[in-house]
Amino acid sequence: MHQALYRKYRPQTFSSVCGQEHITNTLKTQVSENRFTHAYLFTGSRGTGKTSSAKILAKAVNCLNLQNGDPCNECENCKGIDSGEILDVVEIDAASNNGVDDIRNLREQVEYLPSKAKFRVYIIDEVHMLSKPAFNALLKTLEEPPAHIIFILATTEVWAIPATILSRCQRYDFNRISAEIIAQRIKYVCEQEGFTIEDNAATLISKLCDGGMRDALSLLDLCAGNDTNITEKLVADCAGLIGKDHLFKMVDIIENGDAPAAVELIDELYNASCDMERLMNELTAHYRDLLVAKTAKQPEKLITGTKEDIDRIVLQASKIKFENILYCSKKFSECLDNMKKGVSKRVAVETTIIRLCTKELDLSSEAVLKRISDLEEKIANFAFKGEVAIEKPKEKEVKEVKKVEKKEPQHKNITAEKLVKFTKWAEVMELVKAESNMLYNVLMGSVAYVKGNYLLIDAKNPLFAETLRNSEEHRDTIRSIVFKVSGEKYRLGPYSQKTAPKSEEKDKLDEFISNNSDDITLE
Repeated sequence: MHQALYRKYRPQTFSSVCGQEHITNTLKTQVSENRFTHAYLFTGSRGTGKTSSAKILAKAVNCLNLQNGDPCNECENCKGIDSGEILDVVEIDAASNNGVDDIRNLREQVEYLPSKAKFRVYIIDEVHMLSKPAFNALLKTLEEPPAHIIFILATTEVWAIPATILSRCQRYDFNRISAEIIAQRIKYVCEQEGFTIEDNAATLISKLCDGGMRDALSLLDLCAGNDTNITEKLVADCAGLIGKDHLFKMVDIIENGDAPAAVELIDELYNASCDMERLMNELTAHYRDLLVAKTAKQPEKLITGTKEDIDRIVLQASKIKFENILYCSKKFSECLDNMKKGVSKRVAVETTIIRLCTKELDLSSEAVLKRISDLEEKIANFAFKGEVAIEKPKEKEVKEVKKVEKKEPQHKNITAEKLVKFTKWAEVMELVKAESNMLYNVLMGSVAYVKGNYLLIDAKNPLFAETLRNSEEHRDTIRSIVFKVSGEKYRLGPYSQKTAPKSEEKDKLDEFISNNSDDITLE
């Protein structure tokens, strides 16, 4: 019979518990120095090692041959506890034994001395499920426990534990396990089991399990049941995901205010058996990633995903305003609340997305502020003459006018200038790094050249041109930093080796700038 991976690879020593060294090191020291207490409280999210650590502690305090605080797993007591032959270690599920009578029976049992082990250990899992009378019955035993008794309480909802119980326990908070540690463990298990797994697949599993090692191994088990060659697509299929393109597409639709396209996309996802509540959770998580990409200096450390996904998120975030991200996130949260109240999930999603696309339908204060912000941005794109507002020419019109103007003498004078390397670019990059980590990553490894009043940037990153085209904020950042460093104001443009001048040939860069500079100028 196949044994589930999360059971097969359950930690047997403190040293093998992943990502909880701040707890396991303390417990090892207490056991080694015989300074352990009579009551422990282990709290944290599911799958982070609470019950496993409780079982290891139960073996360690009874082990006949300790190994630096870890149980040896070879002595009579360790083997007896693992097999269940030694009945002095009792595991109780408070979810199904939560009545006052259950705790009264426990109080009667604790008076008996251990039969084979050194200590009787009671592990009470999901202790927050105990009723109030049951907690009161347990309190007396915790206040005056027999010397041979150790209680280990485990819970995912520590706020539901009465303060009187908390004050009598030594509390340990288990953290969510980092994605990197989970991915490493996943690869180790695959190596032991003879599976092959892509790096992107391990990364996706670590993100989906939300910091829980048990959930990660369960998902790995599910994937291996389909194919021992585990790919990112296989993980996505087994987890019920349908890819991430729909998330990026939905964000673009909301930004463009295209309600018909939104309804069509929702219908497409619904017909593909996409759960609407899951969709809302995915969109909420995606907008969180957009917010992180827009605020953090090193978003790649805070966003779990492949490099390609993170690059797409960073690029999309550069096109969206803060207030839009925050506003949409709030509406998604309200949508999830409505679903819990019994509202049709599909209707709730459609109503929410249509409201986000159609601003005039939402009269909330947040929506009004968002509309004011959009209006201010539009006003900023107008030039005022007297009392009449004159709209700036559209980009297409500007290009047409400039194509006519490009043959004028002043353009020829600009392109006739000598190409010179901008020697202070390293100083510019240092200031860019302090100002915007995302922009620094895009410009990393770049150099710059001066040609007349142009600063031509040679960046290897393919996102460079698109990022600067779509972000006036980033263009202003570069121009202001260059002015601070050099004291000169330059127009910005991309540089290509193909346009570099060659000896005894026509200056291709001159021709390139002459033909295209007004189209590519990032001003």
